[in-house]
Amino acid sequence: MTNKILELKNITVGYEANRPILNDVNLDVYQNDFLGIIGPNGGGKTTLLKTMLGLIKPSTGDISFYKKDQSVSRLNIGYLPQINQIDRKFPISVFDVILSGLTPRRKFFTYFTNEQKQQAKDVANRMGLESLINRPIGNLSGGQLQRTLLGRAIVDNPDLLILDEPNSYVDKRFETNFYKTLEEINLNTAIIIVSHDVGTVISLVKNIACVNEGLHYHSGSNVSNEWLEQTYTSCPIEIVGHGDFPHRILEKHDGCKCCDNPLPD
Repeated sequence: MTNKILELKNITVGYEANRPILNDVNLDVYQNDFLGIIGPNGGGKTTLLKTMLGLIKPSTGDISFYKKDQSVSRLNIGYLPQINQIDRKFPISVFDVILSGLTPRRKFFTYFTNEQKQQAKDVANRMGLESLINRPIGNLSGGQLQRTLLGRAIVDNPDLLILDEPNSYVDKRFETNFYKTLEEINLNTAIIIVSHDVGTVISLVKNIACVNEGLHYHSGSNVSNEWLEQTYTSCPIEIVGHGDFPHRILEKHDGCKCCDNPLPD
């Protein structure tokens, strides 16, 4: 691959001395990549994302950003957080949430321009939120809030879009459209998605990383038995995709005909 945009080199992160959450993590992300990150609860997935976003400073290691193969000081990153991090009682409309994604480009004590407001409206239309644009976020369904926050994350045309458990939103009616939208976004933007349900997104993901204190990287979405055997003890995998049909990986147990007579690859 060419056009690397993000490099993590020998990253160790810990909130307490001598108790690292992530240890010696190495990862390269490329332009138009679609990386799926999986792993057990408490394994460090969200910590990894916060480190990429600059919200947590690693105790050791380096984070580097690139544009057109040239080192830069920062990258324009869009972020869709977990839904439990959102205060739905905060009195703000769909339009203002999306518009706030343009805040970094504003100068202090200036107003949004008409061009920026139109940009936010265009993104709201793209997310199918045109009829809800003035609605408070506290009156939205889970799926509507998801699309609002996704609009905020992409309104500034980011180089990299990071999504933390987007399938935790309760509204399933728009799930198919949501993943189709991600495919469209991925044409121009690299995406990193953290999910427990890799089976749902396996058709979208181009590469996979399993995070549990360390990081095991798999190039491509066709996960082999060899990779599973190599990573399973250090990074237990709940759901993976295999071919066109996702399936659950269970430990072998006595008296199981399926384990004694496995299906051919």
